Amino acid sequence: MMQTPETVRPSNKVFFGWWILAAVCALCAVVQGFTSNALTVIFKPLAADLSISRAATSGAAAITRLEGGFEALLSGWLVDKFGPKWVMFAGIFTIGVGLVLMNFIQSLWAYYAVWGVTIATGNNLALTLPIDKTITDWFVKKRGLAMGVKFAFIGVGGVIIVPIATWLTVNYGWRFACLVWAVVTFASLLLVLVFVRQKRPEHYGLLPDGARRNQRRDSADVVGTGVQYASEVQETEFSLKQAMRTRSFWLIMGATATAGMVQYAINLHVFPFLTDSGIDETAAGFMMGLMIFFTIPSRLVAGIVADRVRKGQLVYLLAASFLVTSAGILALVVLPGAGMIYLFLILFGVGTAATTPLAILMRARYFGRKAYGSIAGVSSLIGSPLGVISPIYAGWVYDTSGSYTTAFAVLAALPILSALMIYFARPPVSEDNRETVSIPT
Repeated sequence: MMQTPETVRPSNKVFFGWWILAAVCALCAVVQGFTSNALTVIFKPLAADLSISRAATSGAAAITRLEGGFEALLSGWLVDKFGPKWVMFAGIFTIGVGLVLMNFIQSLWAYYAVWGVTIATGNNLALTLPIDKTITDWFVKKRGLAMGVKFAFIGVGGVIIVPIATWLTVNYGWRFACLVWAVVTFASLLLVLVFVRQKRPEHYGLLPDGARRNQRRDSADVVGTGVQYASEVQETEFSLKQAMRTRSFWLIMGATATAGMVQYAINLHVFPFLTDSGIDETAAGFMMGLMIFFTIPSRLVAGIVADRVRKGQLVYLLAASFLVTSAGILALVVLPGAGMIYLFLILFGVGTAATTPLAILMRARYFGRKAYGSIAGVSSLIGSPLGVISPIYAGWVYDTSGSYTTAFAVLAALPILSALMIYFARPPVSEDNRETVSIPT
């Protein structure tokens, strides 16, 4: 029987963190699986219905990215200060409201207000930092596995939901598809109420990963024992100010922000690209599902491997994922054709899928759990302006040239730059949490 909030106790049964993980994985699969992938499916019919260009349609994604930085800063502070539960609840409720409102929009500005602001705000508040903070708090030595499972479920959700969203859109229209998923989103709020907790496991008498306390050795301060447990994998807790004084903070932020430009632009435009290539919408939906399918093992393996390597070796894993992403896009640009489309979808899916969990794991291993939300929030705030540019740029290139080739060629170069930056993001060296490496000038 599941325990009520604030009553989690140590037992010989399954560690409660795994129940929390199962709940947030379901949220990611069902809610984020739609909000992250549906826009590319409804992109062309929405643009035609509202009589707007592809660059203008891409504007919602740009707004999402721009406001995401500010909301990540707020969300990060809230989850560090008060815990993730009610932040997550409010965000998912907002998504549901936005999906209902999509059924009524009739203009470009209404579309921006609903998808670009309302739904995006819910996503940014609920499905990013609060979930990452929850997993980071409840898992340390098994964090890579837990994070890999979470991102794998996002992939599973995409594989299942993209064909469903495509079928709904083709047969009943994009408005009805959004309305159906609003109902699903509201129903998912029960998972937050039942499973998500506000604090670290130490506050409930547990240790991360379900580790057992040695009563003769561990101190009465369970929180302190948790910090000591995390130190066994060389995890040191930094404050936000201390993290920002390190070179690694800025390099990780720069590398992930640059790679994010690529992911945001191509995720939005890949479905229109496929249909422009002569592929019908239903087949394009299943091809998108294929791309997302390959993200599942990539995310899972990336997390498992990250648990088994030293902190300093994470840079090599992340750099490799950036280069795989670049290789996929280059294959399509250099040798366009049906076969290269499949190679592009597979490599892009594998590369971008590994990038996200590895970046989260690196940030957590480098800077610890205490201020994880604030550190990730500030990183997102500073990097967000870059993400505004790429979706609009890709749409503008198509509007002016009738092809995505030039835009994809530019995007293919950016992950290489990310790989170079991340290579130099070595673990920060600290003494009593005071960093000896100064901020780059």
